[in-house]
Amino acid sequence: MTTTYTLSSANPAKTRADAVVVGVLRTAEGPVLAEGGAEVEEAYGRKLRPILTTLGLTGRAGESAKLPTAGALTSPLLVLVGLGDEATAVTVRRAAGTAARVVADATSVALALPADSDDLLDAALSGFVLGGYTFTAYKSGAKEETSREVTVLSSVARTESAKRTFAETQVLLEAVTTVRDWVNEPPGEFTPALFAAAAVDAHAEATSGENAPEIAIEVHDEISLAELGCGGILSVGKASDAPPRLVKVSWNPEGATQHLALVGKGITFDSGGLTIKPAGSMTTMKSDMAGAAAVIQATIAIARLGLPIKVTAWAPMSENMVSGSATRPGDVVRIRNGKTVEISNTDAEGRMVLADALSLAVEEEPDVILDVATLTGAMMVALGDKITGVVGSDDVVAKVVEAGERAGEAHWPMPIPEEMSERIRSSKIADLAQHDWVRWGGGLYASAFLREFTGGLPWAHLDIAGPSFHSGGPTGEITTGGTGVAVRTMVEFARDMVADDAPAEDEADAEA
Repeated sequence: MTTTYTLSSANPAKTRADAVVVGVLRTAEGPVLAEGGAEVEEAYGRKLRPILTTLGLTGRAGESAKLPTAGALTSPLLVLVGLGDEATAVTVRRAAGTAARVVADATSVALALPADSDDLLDAALSGFVLGGYTFTAYKSGAKEETSREVTVLSSVARTESAKRTFAETQVLLEAVTTVRDWVNEPPGEFTPALFAAAAVDAHAEATSGENAPEIAIEVHDEISLAELGCGGILSVGKASDAPPRLVKVSWNPEGATQHLALVGKGITFDSGGLTIKPAGSMTTMKSDMAGAAAVIQATIAIARLGLPIKVTAWAPMSENMVSGSATRPGDVVRIRNGKTVEISNTDAEGRMVLADALSLAVEEEPDVILDVATLTGAMMVALGDKITGVVGSDDVVAKVVEAGERAGEAHWPMPIPEEMSERIRSSKIADLAQHDWVRWGGGLYASAFLREFTGGLPWAHLDIAGPSFHSGGPTGEITTGGTGVAVRTMVEFARDMVADDAPAEDEADAEA
């Protein structure tokens, strides 16, 4: 379905949309309509409270109900969604996501949720777009292409700030939904070469048209990867009939004084290699490339937003399969930066492709490196499937967590204990041990391993193994399958780098 989104300050009670969506708050006196629904409440008058009671609504988050308006409103259908005790960006985003699925078949929708500030406006639009996301490319019974219009109603709709937020949010949402599309692709249809081709297509689309940003892209195949000395990427991919790739996407606007490097794990399917996974553990392994998808799309979004910061994304892509040419436990692999690694677990392949990509990123001497990866089940054991673990330089980790809060993505800082440095050097024949089979602290061990390839630069590792893919039913703005997590956090982090640099520029101007 092709959807057009518009921003308006119109009266929700008089809109001609097929459905009007309003929020319901839970209070001690019972359910009440939230900000954005005042005109609707006025139109119903004293009849509204008994109606809400009859529908069984309490305002609890996740609740929803549909009410034929019978002429009380211009729209024929009123949709009520619960916000809980308070209208925050989090609750509005979740309520909007719920509403999107309730009105999935409506050809026009007026969204009258709380949206009287930039963050709430962003939340209402984001929740509706993401909560209504579907992936139907392979559904033979999918509906024919149709169109509809969604109008987001806001009392601040005419302000320049709201217009800018509305436009920028749509850019971010295109990036997030594209990541979801890529993650949801069947692995046989999204091999490293096909993933790289999709990145090239996305680049072409982003750089076409008037005033499009100038973004550079490079694709390395198995031949040029060997010339670059990327032993980690090659060792993971050499058992597959689909050879590996490395995609580099760069945004370097004139006048940029900061450089952010983004590195993302792109394992298009992970069988575990010779250390093969149990069958049940492979069912979601098409999502093991979510980190690479996220860094590519975050870079494109940053460029489309025109942020004055240099950004370079490195996306190593391999398929971890089983064949006579597979890397064996006991093999030694040489990484791009010259360090050697003894392999003991071929299912710990993500750190190997990241080692090469991190080494390449370090050579360009960026100010900060962020790597994003579906890296370890151990991090999921520690934090569950909704929270990203963040490890690295203390100041960078803190900034990632802060950026994530604004982006609506949950993070938790994790340490690298000193003993991990000893464990990763436990190999008797190589510089580093890729894995040591000690049951405890696997996510921290992997982070310590990655740190060896960061060149001492400011760095944070985002382990998205849990929140990158949602296997259950839809909830709030999260739908089944790929989530597109980390895109918005990286964009917010880039915004912060620009903002942190601004005072220095202003001071220089004053001195001049």
